[in-house]
Amino acid sequence: MRPGKARPPLTIDGVSAPVRRFGGADELVQVGRAPSARRPGESDPLPLLDTSMPTDRRRGWVVTLVITLIAGLVRLWDLGRATDEGTPVFDEKHYVPQAWQMLRNGGYEDNPGYELVAHPPVGKQLIAIGEWLLGYTPWGWRIVAALFGTLMVLLIVRIARRMTRSTLLGALAGVLLICDGLSHVQARVGMLDIFQALFILAAFSCLLVDRDQVRERLWQVCSDGRLDPSTWGPRLGFRWWRFGAGLMLGLACGVKWNGIYYIMAFGLLSVIWDALARRAAGVRRPWRAALVRDTAPALWALVGIPLLVYFATWSGWFASETATDRHAVLLNDQVGMSGLPDVLRSLLYYQLNVLDFHTHLTTPDTPHPWESKPWAWPMGVRPMLYYYESGMPGCGRNSCVQATMLIGTPAMWWLALPVAAWSVWRAVFRLDWRYAAVLVGYGAGYLPWFTNLSRQMYYFYATPLVPFLVLGIVLVLGHVLGTAQDHYERRKTGLLAVSLYIGLVVANFVWLWPVLNGDSISYEHWQAELWLPSWR
Repeated sequence: MRPGKARPPLTIDGVSAPVRRFGGADELVQVGRAPSARRPGESDPLPLLDTSMPTDRRRGWVVTLVITLIAGLVRLWDLGRATDEGTPVFDEKHYVPQAWQMLRNGGYEDNPGYELVAHPPVGKQLIAIGEWLLGYTPWGWRIVAALFGTLMVLLIVRIARRMTRSTLLGALAGVLLICDGLSHVQARVGMLDIFQALFILAAFSCLLVDRDQVRERLWQVCSDGRLDPSTWGPRLGFRWWRFGAGLMLGLACGVKWNGIYYIMAFGLLSVIWDALARRAAGVRRPWRAALVRDTAPALWALVGIPLLVYFATWSGWFASETATDRHAVLLNDQVGMSGLPDVLRSLLYYQLNVLDFHTHLTTPDTPHPWESKPWAWPMGVRPMLYYYESGMPGCGRNSCVQATMLIGTPAMWWLALPVAAWSVWRAVFRLDWRYAAVLVGYGAGYLPWFTNLSRQMYYFYATPLVPFLVLGIVLVLGHVLGTAQDHYERRKTGLLAVSLYIGLVVANFVWLWPVLNGDSISYEHWQAELWLPSWR
């Protein structure tokens, strides 16, 4: 909306559109006929395009920064504690040395004898930044992951606030993400998943802003009387936020290849949002209009840009002479694709070797003791033990236990299936775009794992799911909280229920704190932390 130009009173099909309070923020209640039932000139499309944000912008940023500061303190607390006698733990043993090698070699790995280079370079380069700043120490190889975990909290507060138009619900989203055990642990180890999770969440946030910006532009066209509903509708111009989403998706693929599923899911989601915005504006054939006007730009922004970014992440490999498989064409007569330049043939040969590694990384007759399949992830049924040491003093007794276990906070994760079921109902039968968006983000990170169940899989693969689980819970809390139009007693009851739930989550996180951070505890306390037989 242009500055100084006030929006008209909200009406739909000639009926005043009431504005309700959703968790403390204005939310338009659409009444009257559905947009698809309107004829051009019969109704005012402006309310359907309304994207007004809460007016407490300053307070919103104060709340966001305070919660982010708390998240930083929680994520950074005693960051270097849990180590294997000062060396990396679990899969840190792969990525931390590779990052150190990248730091010494200018951004690439060059040891073909160590052929476990299973992922693109971005995540390891980010770990290398911390090692450059703080040395080859636990703080060095974990500091950037902790910062990314903190930034995820900042993003989730802003995303939830934008989706619900409520600063309160945005704050609750930040608290929930702080108190999630899985994202907490992954932000405190030198592994890759927290980096990809942040880039995916950043791409999602960019698309949310782009959605609102598209509706703002269409609102302006409608308010100026410049929309001809018999055409495809206006061109929407260059969309910087969608461009930003493409950059983030390219970086997500530069951490791990499964970012490609988010490219497909978010690309489809963006085009659907465009079609719905055009329908709300009164365009007669919104789906054709989206196909004609929006699909090609979306493919460029959300497919072409990520592809370019992905290849750009290999710049260190291209510039080197000794990187792994850099000159595979010269050393191996079996390299195909003769029509391409040698450097691209070598890169594709390298990529195909990595693909072969992932394809054949199957569960053997004696699987890893902490392996878990995707059906166990939503409820956190099978966590992972990253670090365990017993027999040392430090807990007030002669023999204590130190352990770091990857556990999703049960007060959140055990609600995953009910929240998913409610989200499906709201998305399908109430056409609530917010729940649909959450389901798309969650499904893009979850469903593809069912396509190859023979592959080795672990619970930390669920890291990108956490923010979408949080958003789903927050949307439900908004309904529990009620609206400003509800009776005072109803509002008080809703606020009490939400407060009790948040308190339960915080208490659950505090209880798990020792085994999330490798604190020294008694053996009896350790056993008390293992709630389910599958946790042992």
